[in-house]
This record gives sequence, structure tokens and C-alpha cells, in this order.
Amino acid sequence: MTEMTKYKIIRLTDRPKLKEKMATWFHEKWGIPLDAYLESMNVTLEQKASVPCWYAVFDGDRMIGGAGVIENDFHDRPDLTPNLCALYVEADRRCEGIAGALLSFICEDMKQKGINTLYLVTDHTSFYERYGWEYFCQVNCYGEDEPSRMYIKIT
Repeated sequence: MTEMTKYKIIRLTDRPKLKEKMATWFHEKWGIPLDAYLESMNVTLEQKASVPCWYAVFDGDRMIGGAGVIENDFHDRPDLTPNLCALYVEADRRCEGIAGALLSFICEDMKQKGINTLYLVTDHTSFYERYGWEYFCQVNCYGEDEPSRMYIKIT
């Protein structure tokens, strides 16, 4: 757990009782079925591998941000793994450094687990560059007509 001013970044593995709260929050933000998040989080809690792994940022009892690391974020390049996914910060908490702190925390956590390269799929064209991510290639995401941008981060 890391504290940023009054916020706390946590790993689901450090606070397993938050699983349902975290899964519901991600489901509400991204529209991916709740069961998909719960299934991934259950695998996280079994701790048989470094991935998947889920993270949250809390202000008191309120979850204000989060992200995960999964094998594949619904794209056609299974060789580009693992993927940072579902990064989200509540609108009223943006521009406070929360996303950057969360990205840094996740990269360091993955590095400690022996994972030195992360990928992510996004439509953003300048956000992730601020945090040391580099454009890598285009990928085709399932169910989308246009290719998406794949970024890479060497930790």
C-alpha cells in the first residue's frame, strides 16, 4: 500500500475483502461484465502467477481510481503481453497526479515480480507519453472497426 497525500494505492492481494467493491467499480466504468472482473480478481487472489493483478486508489472508503494488469486486453496480438488495462480516475479527481502515481506504482510492482515490459491499448495520443510509455504499433481490438494504438513501457 502506498499513500499519496490523502489517497492510498492498494493491490487487491493486500486487501482481498475489497474484491466485490473493486469489481463493481470497474464494471460501472468500463461496461465489461461484472463476472469477468470477478473471475480475473479470483485468479489474482489465488496468487499462482504475477498476472492478472488489480490495483485501486482510495480516498477514505471511496474508490477514486484503478487499473489492472492482464494477459490480453481484447486484441489480436497475444505476443504483446501483459497488458495494463482499465485505467480510470474519477472525473472529480483528475489532474491531481493520481493516474501518474498509479502507473508508476504498477510498473514498479510488476518489475518486482520480474515483469520488465508492459503493453497497453489506448485511443489517447499524448497522455501515456507523459509517463514514459512509447507508441509501439497498431492492433486490432475485438469488436472494433478501426485499429487501436498499442504502447510499450520497459520498466
